[in-house]
Amino acid sequence: MFLRSMAQQTLRQKLEILADAAKYDASCASSGTAKKNSVGGKGVGSTEGMGICHAYAPDGRCISLLKILLTNHCIFDCHYCINRKSSNVARARFTPQEVVDLTLNFYRRNYIEGLFLSSGIVKSANHTMEQLVEVARILREEHDFRGYIHLKTIPEADAEIIHEAGLYADRVSINVELPTRAGLNRLAPDKDESQIEGAMGRTKMRIIEAKDERKRFRHAPRFAPAGQSTQMIVGADDANDTAIIGKASRLYGSFGLRRVYYSAFSPIPDASAVLPLKRPPLLREHRLYQSDWLMRFYGFAPGEVADATEADGNLPLDIDPKLAWALKFRESFPVDVNRAAKEQLLRVPGLGTTAVGRILAARRHRTLRLDDVARLTASIAKVRPFICTLDWRPTLLTDRADLRRLLAPKSEQLELF
Repeated sequence: MFLRSMAQQTLRQKLEILADAAKYDASCASSGTAKKNSVGGKGVGSTEGMGICHAYAPDGRCISLLKILLTNHCIFDCHYCINRKSSNVARARFTPQEVVDLTLNFYRRNYIEGLFLSSGIVKSANHTMEQLVEVARILREEHDFRGYIHLKTIPEADAEIIHEAGLYADRVSINVELPTRAGLNRLAPDKDESQIEGAMGRTKMRIIEAKDERKRFRHAPRFAPAGQSTQMIVGADDANDTAIIGKASRLYGSFGLRRVYYSAFSPIPDASAVLPLKRPPLLREHRLYQSDWLMRFYGFAPGEVADATEADGNLPLDIDPKLAWALKFRESFPVDVNRAAKEQLLRVPGLGTTAVGRILAARRHRTLRLDDVARLTASIAKVRPFICTLDWRPTLLTDRADLRRLLAPKSEQLELF
């Protein structure tokens, strides 16, 4: 009866189930690859719809992707996963050709610019990985598909199959799932940290080798030209932000990742008794992204970001981590905007990379006053206590005991810094 009902599912019903099941995977940004034109050249269409997600590249482009699972059947029983084998959810499964047809139809209508494809594990890791690769192969070889493809790879699969995935995909990713080995062993007993990191290490080496081969031979095959990424679930175990920041830093350093994504744990139906009863604040996820930005673009070492945490090892929720760091190390301020090095300016709360670039360019031509800095930044209120200019020095302001309260956002509006 169950197999008959599966066979009778329409393509739309499958899409409803498998697009919804894919929403828990955050690692679908498509930065690092060139934007391609739609098949057929012209066309307009809505970018809203079932299975369509919006990712943002570092240059600010909004990229629409068809984000689905091949199947939400799974032979693993990870406690935190809505698709675990013991979960009581509606199941569905696409064939590779159905995914290909959906992708091409959406792409030709200009609904999407690419495909993000993941899957539960059905039959075996190798079988599932072969099905994922087959989707990408058909798109590339049989339809000359030039859109973006991101494949979620399965670390338990043979290295040769994962290698084949990288030949067709712009980006590949393997989820490390949880920040600590202990958490992974407790909540995902079918997964192994060494196996996950081994697969990431092999992918890193193949990316490096492919780039080297392209330098020597123009027609050498590309391998995951947009790199690899990963995702960590936040709040499913007791790992604090200090542990998460340390793990992310090690992943960047060891495997050359393009991005580490953070996904706040969301309670699921029929949840395991070992899971938290409620999800962590979404603001915690945002603070971790801000800490990630500090390490990647602002010159902060992992230990310095960890210095911004509270006594419990978690980042404060009321203020961003750069401001938290500045308040703990007030002796580093004020910074003279007319003389300070770029590295010092990047540590000023309220100054992003764009604002720092504008200040460096402007001060070549004149000595900056506070009004000049105000015109070059989004908001001078957050910046003012930590800088000095030709006509401004924050006498005693940096030492105020209530400075944190004064600078904390009055609402929960999310911002970078």
